[in-house]
Amino acid sequence: MTLECINPEDLPIPATYSQVVVATGSKLVFVSGQEPEDILGSALAAAGARPEQVTRITIYVVNYERDECLPIIEQARVALFGNHKPADVVVGVATLSPGYLIEVDAIAVV
Repeated sequence: MTLECINPEDLPIPATYSQVVVATGSKLVFVSGQEPEDILGSALAAAGARPEQVTRITIYVVNYERDECLPIIEQARVALFGNHKPADVVVGVATLSPGYLIEVDAIAVV
């Protein structure tokens, strides 16, 4: 599996994700929304995937406020992915499963 992370010169260069990820591999892994514990890593492992094989994540946040939430999200991305920067999107939502304020889903190529 090969991932090429691209940040075109005419787009902002994000610190913790890539604008474009080109993936070449033989197996796609789709992980359903996971709550904020380290379940995402466990879900990936169950499918034979690793965090560095993730091509895209979607982060759902209840009552998303950029200035308040983004530093926490970026810290969590670095903790899970290290220097790997999958493409991502952050979506503000009204509600999630009872008691949760954040949920993440992922796509990996193995």
